[in-house]
Amino acid sequence: MKDRTRRQVLDVAADILERDGAQAVSTRAVAAAAGIRAASLYQLFGDKDGLLAALAAHAFDRYLAEKGALAHTDDPVADLRRGWDAHVDFGLRHPAAYLLMHGTDRPGRRPPAAAAAHDLLLVLLDRAAAAGRLRVAPALAARLLQAAVSGVTTALVGAPDDDRDLEVSARMRETLVASLTTGPPPATEPGLASRALALDAALDAGHAPAAPLSPTETALLRDWLHRLAR
Repeated sequence: MKDRTRRQVLDVAADILERDGAQAVSTRAVAAAAGIRAASLYQLFGDKDGLLAALAAHAFDRYLAEKGALAHTDDPVADLRRGWDAHVDFGLRHPAAYLLMHGTDRPGRRPPAAAAAHDLLLVLLDRAAAAGRLRVAPALAARLLQAAVSGVTTALVGAPDDDRDLEVSARMRETLVASLTTGPPPATEPGLASRALALDAALDAGHAPAAPLSPTETALLRDWLHRLAR
């Protein structure tokens, strides 16, 4: 019963957020729209800050469900492009929710559920590394991609409709993808850095043949691979 009420309140709050923005999401307005007492809302979320944090997590759940539904293809770099476009599209369809998702109440604190989105991106980047398609380590590529796509999306969300140019997103995407990845294997032979990253990804995923190396030796090998990938 409590979970159902909580879900109902979050759905109502999400409607208010989409329609009128974050400033309109007051505990009184949400309680009235959900048909519950304000005291019941406080029991569920604590206060307005707690409600907004839960609403941001609720929006992230919707985002992650959409991203998780994207089918992988045989081309991990093409999948990165599709993931970028899906991110921007979600932000433009749910602008108020997007700004709430990517806001934070103090420096050094990540938005709710950001780790799950980061993990989804790392899955794609690990596939690209394993295929010899990355020029940099997956962790660095993830940070660069997240910073760029969130910046582009925030800029587009804040632009007036008649001044919103999606070419900005496409150009930024292609510039970053070109700097982080190599061409497909038939057209471009992977260089030393890409081969090192591919072996490192295989070791991390447990796909490489068993080697007579101790944990210390394995750690040393991976350190060398990271140096070669620089």
